[in-house]
Amino acid sequence: MAEKITDLTCFKAYDVRGQLGTEIDNDVAYRIGRAYAQWLKPKTVVVGGDVRVTSSALKMALTEGLRDEGVDVFDIGMCGTEEIYFATFHGGYDGGIVVTASHNPIDFNGMKLVREDARPISADTGLKDIRALAEADNFGPLKKKGEFKKISHFEDYLEHLLGYVDAANLKPLKVVVNAGNGAAGPVIDGLENLLPIEFIKVNHEADGSFPNGIPNPILLENRAATADAVKAHKADLGIAWDGDFDRCFLFDENGEFIEGYYIVGLLAEAFLQKEKGGKVIHDPRLTWNTIDICEAAGGNAIQSKCGHAFIKEAMRDEDAIYGGEMSAHHYFRDFSYCDSGMVPWLLIVELLSKKGVSLSEELGTRAQQYPCSGEINSKINDPKAALAKVEAEFAASAESIDKVDGISMSFAKGWRFNLRMSNTEPVVRLNVESKGDEALMKSKTEILLGLLKG
Repeated sequence: MAEKITDLTCFKAYDVRGQLGTEIDNDVAYRIGRAYAQWLKPKTVVVGGDVRVTSSALKMALTEGLRDEGVDVFDIGMCGTEEIYFATFHGGYDGGIVVTASHNPIDFNGMKLVREDARPISADTGLKDIRALAEADNFGPLKKKGEFKKISHFEDYLEHLLGYVDAANLKPLKVVVNAGNGAAGPVIDGLENLLPIEFIKVNHEADGSFPNGIPNPILLENRAATADAVKAHKADLGIAWDGDFDRCFLFDENGEFIEGYYIVGLLAEAFLQKEKGGKVIHDPRLTWNTIDICEAAGGNAIQSKCGHAFIKEAMRDEDAIYGGEMSAHHYFRDFSYCDSGMVPWLLIVELLSKKGVSLSEELGTRAQQYPCSGEINSKINDPKAALAKVEAEFAASAESIDKVDGISMSFAKGWRFNLRMSNTEPVVRLNVESKGDEALMKSKTEILLGLLKG
């Protein structure tokens, strides 16, 4: 018999994630079910799981924990994270839990937990309490067992996705789609007959053994399959998702990977065309392109700390129509302020169709106007000291200094940077951009990296 896991290190800032057997197992999943139920006291909870081999067993253990606390559980089966978000707010459930490890290694699994209206549960809003209850493992006598029912909101979900675009605007584009053998494939199949789009499917079938590698398009080595298919089929664009498809990554018609920063601006424009004067939330890492687009479209760009809990909170406070992070997380007011990996590409396809331009034409000018370094991670023994060192070096010449998230500084010569610490490891994350001067951006990036290494 496996040794009981007592220290639940699988609880992170925003979700549950851990190595199978050492950090998470069926017993832990059961205890999380009971702890979640005792903390939230829900009557109904909707559950689902990604394609991983262990997700089904973990989900059933979780379900038993919920039911032993008297909760009625509704199971939507294999799904992506956003399908649980949708089911929670659309079905009016008191909470939702998806078993997923997204893009983590194959020997990992985890969970994302939400409450009513798909509101996030993070370390600051209950996850620490749930962890304490699960670690204590002192749940008391069983209650009257809750009911269990398998259900589907899939057709409603597809209809909701199509509500973001006017199908009459869409041109018959050719689009490469790479689900990475994750959970996105069935959604594309469901949309296929409802859109005038020809889908070229790569690594399409759901397969928890991930024969083509873990679906994580942020890694350079995982981009070739999508890029090559775009070029081979002369497609109009390419889309790749991570395992639970809460993030989507785009490639232009030349197979070039698109930096997530520019997608935020593109989606801001798409929404502001639909709602004049709308508010858009963005993170502080790279900002100028997004602010410029929002101002030109008559919208209002508002900065928030990085991280889904902060972005969602800011969106609710401001009634923002859209929120975007350069890390490929995109949030939508009409999706209960949750992130989706399906809504972004639909909006971009509509925008390109209406403008009659290619993705490279649309984004090429933006990258020239606001060239950026992309996020550069550096391992540092003392991240706090590194930030202080950079601040001391540049503070005197900075035009503005902002400490919403790490340090952001902008300078009169037309460049800026953001430097922030990782929440989970001894790493600092650097982003640099300029106004139309790629050489300046690159030289300042080198100076900053030299300072961090020195």
